[in-house]
Amino acid sequence: MSDERPQKPLPEEQLSRETTSLAKAPSVSGPGASAAPAAPAAHVLPGQPVAAPALRASDADRERVVERLRDAVAEGRLDMEEFQERLEAAYASRTYAELEPLTRDLPAVGGAPAGAAAAVAGPGQEQAAWPERIGGAGTSSTAVAVMSGFQRKGQWTVPARFNAVAFWGGGDLDLREASFSQREVVITCIAVMGGIQITVPPGVEVDVRGIGVMGAFDQRGNPGPLQPGAPRVVVTGFAMWGGVEIRVKPLKSDRENKPRRRKEL
Repeated sequence: MSDERPQKPLPEEQLSRETTSLAKAPSVSGPGASAAPAAPAAHVLPGQPVAAPALRASDADRERVVERLRDAVAEGRLDMEEFQERLEAAYASRTYAELEPLTRDLPAVGGAPAGAAAAVAGPGQEQAAWPERIGGAGTSSTAVAVMSGFQRKGQWTVPARFNAVAFWGGGDLDLREASFSQREVVITCIAVMGGIQITVPPGVEVDVRGIGVMGAFDQRGNPGPLQPGAPRVVVTGFAMWGGVEIRVKPLKSDRENKPRRRKEL
């Protein structure tokens, strides 16, 4: 009888050999071979152009749509129930394709990003290219009227802080065509037995904080929906036997461009 016996590999060695063999084995094609899983349909190959509707929307894109929806409510184009539904859909949207239907039936103007709806300009926004009008050095920082008057209007730059004083006199600050050195400016008014009038275009945020003693800080006019990128004007100060009036008024050219409502006979 022979002493030679067949050697059996240990279970661990056998498992290691089989694993190595499978890792090195080339892929087999043909009948009986299992097909490789297909790539997901949404996968985009390198160099392949991405369709515009598939682009991801940013927070700014969603906010522009929300602002347009708010304008539509103020204009009477949407009721509150429709607004709430579209508002929730806007904040839940991830792509331009999901945002676009939310304002498809609302009037729009140019300037919207491709494939996405943008906020529609309110009255006077044609002349309010705010990104181009914010920045730079202030034209002047002080205006004083003692038994006289002062005026700032047309194209001028409002500094971060502007001081206006009227004593037995009056002043006029017109910001409708002005530029702004910063996104937020503070106008401090001192009116003693005098008056100061500040005129801003629609869509600009105005924060009135002044104190009146036998006088008043009075804001007239509805600023309407705030325009994206518009500056914030803080009006503060003191009025005694005088007043500071803030008016919201579009430029004459903007009023002329508005469609006139026909009177019913």
